Amino acid sequence: MAAPRPAIACLGAGRMGRGIAVAFAYAGHAVTMIDIKARTPEQFAKLKGEALEEVRKTLASLARFGLLADKDAETIIARVSVEPAPNMAEALAGAGMVFEGVPELVELKREVLAAASKWVGPDAVIASTTSTILVDDLASSVENPARFLNVHWLNPAYLIPLVEISPGATTDPAVVARVKALLEGIGKMPVVCAATPGFIVPRIQALAMNEAARMVEEGVASAEDIDKAIRYGFGFRYAVMGLLEFIDWGGGDILYYASRYLEGALGSDRYRAPEVISDNMRDGRIGMRTGAGFLDYSGLDIDAYREQRLAALVELLRHFGLARPPVLDRE
Repeated sequence: MAAPRPAIACLGAGRMGRGIAVAFAYAGHAVTMIDIKARTPEQFAKLKGEALEEVRKTLASLARFGLLADKDAETIIARVSVEPAPNMAEALAGAGMVFEGVPELVELKREVLAAASKWVGPDAVIASTTSTILVDDLASSVENPARFLNVHWLNPAYLIPLVEISPGATTDPAVVARVKALLEGIGKMPVVCAATPGFIVPRIQALAMNEAARMVEEGVASAEDIDKAIRYGFGFRYAVMGLLEFIDWGGGDILYYASRYLEGALGSDRYRAPEVISDNMRDGRIGMRTGAGFLDYSGLDIDAYREQRLAALVELLRHFGLARPPVLDRE
C-alpha cells in the first residue's frame, strides 16, 4: 500500500503559491494556500476567486498540451483550497510541508515564518521559496530551525523540473533527504546547493543575461540574432550536457586558453578562468580524454557515452524540426 501523500501548505496565494499548488495537486496532494494579509470578507473572496481561477486556467492549458484530460481538471482543482489569514492555525495543523512564498522582504518573511512555525506540527518541514535571501538570515525566526531550509522553484513552478534546495547551518540532513524525496515524488529534479547568493541557476543566468544585453549595447549582433544563437547553439547543447560536462567534453585546457584570449582581447577579467581550471590541468584532469575532469569517467566506455549524448542532440533536432535528410543527387 502506498504511503499517504503529505498535505501541502503555501503561505501566500500569489504567483509562486499558485504554481506550487498546481504542481502538488497535479501529483495527488491536498494543497492549501493561506492568505497572509488582513482583508475584509469581500476582499478575501475576490483573492480566492482569482487564485482558483488561475489554477483552473493553468490546468486547462495543461489539458491543451496533452498532459491531462479535460474531465480530470475538476478532480485536481478539488484538491486546492484557499484560506484567509485568521484561519492560519487550523489550515497549518495538518500540513506535512509548508512553503513560504511572500514578497522578498526579510522582515515580512521572518514575521510570517515565525507565526507559521508556531502552528505546524512538530514533524512538519518549513521552507522559504526566496530567490535572494540566504537561509541563515531567516532560520532564527523559525521554531526548531533544524526543519527549515530554502527551496527555490523556477517559474513556472508547475512546469520547470528543477528545484534548488539550500539547507542552512542548522538544517537537519534528514530534512534535506525528506524534501528531495517529496519533490522527486511529484516529478521534479531537485539539486542541493550551499547557502550562497544566487543559488545555482540565477547566478549563472545573471552572467549570461548581462553578457547578452552587453552585446546588444556594443552592437555585436541584433537582439534577434543573439536570441537565435542562444536557442540553437548555447541552450541546445546544454539541454543535453551540463556546463561542467561540456568543459570535460572538449577539455579544460581549451577553456583555459580561450578564456585567456578573451580576457586580453576584450580587456575584461570577467572572462578569466577560475583557479580550479588550471588546478585540473596541472593534475591531469583535462576531461574525457584523460578519464577525469570535473566528472569521473573512469571505467566508462567513452565512445558509447559520446554516442549516447550525440543521439540526444539528434532527438532535439527532430523536436525543433531541424533534422533534415541528406541531399542525394541521383541521375
